[in-house]
Amino acid sequence: MNRAALEALSDERVDWRHKGMPPALWGMTVAEIRARRPRLSELPTPLLTLSRPALDHNVDALSAWCAARGFDLAPHGKTTMAPSLWAEQLDAGSWAITVANLPQLAVARAFGVERVMVANAVISPLSLRWIVDELAAHPDDEIYVWADAVRTVQLMHEALAAHVAEVGARPQLRVLVEQGGAGGRTGARDLATSLEIAAAVADSPYLMLAGVAGYEGAMAHTADQQARDVVASYLRDLVEVHQEIVAAGRYPDGVTPVVSAGGSAYFDVVDEVLRPLVDDGVRVVLRSGAYIIHDDGFYRRISPLGDHPRTDGPTLHSAMHAWVRVSSQPEPGLAIFDAGRRDLSFDEGLPEVQRLRPRTVGEHVQDLHGLTVTALNDQHGFLRWDVDAPAPVRIGDELRLGPSHPCTALDKWVLLPVLDDADSDDPVVIDLVRTWF
Repeated sequence: MNRAALEALSDERVDWRHKGMPPALWGMTVAEIRARRPRLSELPTPLLTLSRPALDHNVDALSAWCAARGFDLAPHGKTTMAPSLWAEQLDAGSWAITVANLPQLAVARAFGVERVMVANAVISPLSLRWIVDELAAHPDDEIYVWADAVRTVQLMHEALAAHVAEVGARPQLRVLVEQGGAGGRTGARDLATSLEIAAAVADSPYLMLAGVAGYEGAMAHTADQQARDVVASYLRDLVEVHQEIVAAGRYPDGVTPVVSAGGSAYFDVVDEVLRPLVDDGVRVVLRSGAYIIHDDGFYRRISPLGDHPRTDGPTLHSAMHAWVRVSSQPEPGLAIFDAGRRDLSFDEGLPEVQRLRPRTVGEHVQDLHGLTVTALNDQHGFLRWDVDAPAPVRIGDELRLGPSHPCTALDKWVLLPVLDDADSDDPVVIDLVRTWF
């Protein structure tokens, strides 16, 4: 990555544009705030923070897991859209960064990411021209895109042919055949279609057939054996597409084919089905993205390194916490807090209530039990407990929540404080992570 671009983030000045930053810090640079080491108690609510120990633990855990199997890791950058965190993943051995679309690719290129996988089809002529121009300016870099229809390949071919005719030769664009499955998202639905796509890519002088890819997370949504069997069946189809391409001699000479699958929910099944390909000289690429943050909801329940491990290795830790304040207690058994859908994720489960922050100097954090977040409005959260029990919270109390699904939590924050110890009475802010959503 471009280290100068990353270092320049320290010079950004914090002000009213950065939700969660108090007026006392406005006008200061990120570097100055980092040096000042403010306490969590100096920041307002609502707030979403990251945990430095958990980030480090999670990055190391999956890096080691992949290395032990001979897999490469191309973390899906859309989870965090934070180049500083991408740099940590690359420094830990990740092969590439994955993105979902051109705007995300532009962020990656702005920070000098040299190898990027776009886990999607790119058919806009303007986007395709920009990509191959980037490759022409940086001939050692690599950008991969996907295709799940012959029509997609035709559109790419036509756009690039017109561009080459206008500006001159450009490097070939690497293309992965996207295999899908019934009930899934994108991706060719049968072997014959996938092989037609592979042939169309191989026949275009502007494209390079680089492998096969897919997303097994669209095939299932639970961790039970039936769901894992569905995923395994899909992954065997992915392997078959690759093997038929090899048999047909479609891969270019000297190219190490890529076979890529593996989000953050079923990489144990990817291990079971795809590991034999490593011995055949295939680059097996996992694209897990949520693992670096993990969560206290969906991924904690379903991840192979979650609460119920299905593979060897240290369990992942949630690296994000929400801090909210009770603002109203309008009736027995109900409190309203000052965060809602504009601040917290809600699509894969509501946040869990974890702790009560110290109310006065000298007190300590307390674990909370028997309280449930039942709903989120735009800017309000609903907290309920047994109406016959004494109220466990009061107006003004600050609570720690554990959100579910990092992909739709981090996208609501431009600047994320990083804490030294989210379990302490008053954690220290040791860094600020900038996002681009």
